[in-house]
Amino acid sequence: MKKRVVVTGVGMITPVGVDTESSWQSLVSGKSGIGPITQFEDKNIPTQIAGEVKGFDPLQYIDQKEIKKMDRFIHLALAASQMAMDDSRLAVTPENAERIGVIVGAGIGGLPAIERVYDAYREKGYRRITPFFIPMTIINEVAGHISIRYGAKGPNSCAVTACATGTHSIGDAFKIIQRGDADAILAGGAESCICALGVGGFNAMKALSTRNSEPERASRPFDAERDGFVMGEGSGIVVLEELEFARKRGAQILAEVIGYGLTGDAYHITSPAPNGEGAARCMKMALKDADIAATDLGYINAHGTSTKYGDELETMAIKTVLGEHAYKTPVSSTKSMTGHLLGAAGGVEAVVTVLALDRGILPPTINLENPDPECDLDYIPNTARKVAVEVTMSNSFGFGGTNACLIFKRFRN
Repeated sequence: MKKRVVVTGVGMITPVGVDTESSWQSLVSGKSGIGPITQFEDKNIPTQIAGEVKGFDPLQYIDQKEIKKMDRFIHLALAASQMAMDDSRLAVTPENAERIGVIVGAGIGGLPAIERVYDAYREKGYRRITPFFIPMTIINEVAGHISIRYGAKGPNSCAVTACATGTHSIGDAFKIIQRGDADAILAGGAESCICALGVGGFNAMKALSTRNSEPERASRPFDAERDGFVMGEGSGIVVLEELEFARKRGAQILAEVIGYGLTGDAYHITSPAPNGEGAARCMKMALKDADIAATDLGYINAHGTSTKYGDELETMAIKTVLGEHAYKTPVSSTKSMTGHLLGAAGGVEAVVTVLALDRGILPPTINLENPDPECDLDYIPNTARKVAVEVTMSNSFGFGGTNACLIFKRFRN
């Protein structure tokens, strides 16, 4: 018999807030976190804007001597994990440690550190390579640092699936608990690669917006005038628990996880499959896993990156799966405010989807001023909506044709 899995804590740090509550309030207020890049300077790169986390002080979460051993994506993940643990009030003890795990990944990992250390190597040679170089850059060190901090000795892993990373991490954790191999898992994603190589690389693909003169209006999913996505950084982490484990300790329950889908397009290294075929199969798989009908969905947090084909094909996929109900189902892209957090996107958007369910407020898609005729659903344009829904879905689709969907439900005994 499958075990029930619930969300008991959430944590996020984003371009619109340095903690969960400030991020949430900014999102429901329709506030953009996009601005001029401050983390590096190269005027030759066409894109000069990004969604940076502002005012973050890693000393609030990490001992000073430890900070230099990690790149920024790990700093952000440790902050979000502490927020999630504080929210859940879960205590890891010698008695339960082997039943509590960590599955947190990133899409790219320590690219800024790679850039910095390589520059030092080219200038001064091998002896300028810090001994912390490898552990500060490799992606599984996120889960490693979190497990070490809390003493969590259960399943420890990380997804590395581009923009679907956070969603795959949470989905995989859900399945591990559901089959009885753990009682609780911290799961999600982190990313911070706003550096010359990161921004320059996406520019070389012509994937990024170059609306530098209007940064707050640059990320505009489903709008006819969108010209690419905007890079962001941050982290989103949830605490998942087996229902009876959570009940025994009197935990708050924010939502229940009921469905997970994951598919591959088998089509192209960067472009989605025609008609959103792979995304549609992923959504159907999640619905089947949840044992619900498409008409039960009350809200979808879309992948919605603000790219021409991505937004159109996700819209097609939603129509394929929901049929006429697609036009009655509110959909929004919070990337319109945060930018695209890459490997952190699915983690942050899972937190947002859970809070939307718990608080009865659906965040908007801002900058939706001139809707693309091919994108004709209810995208909650520009203003949040107070609606109590029972079931929500969060979509994430990544390069390489990797797709992930999660379904959350309002908890009922």
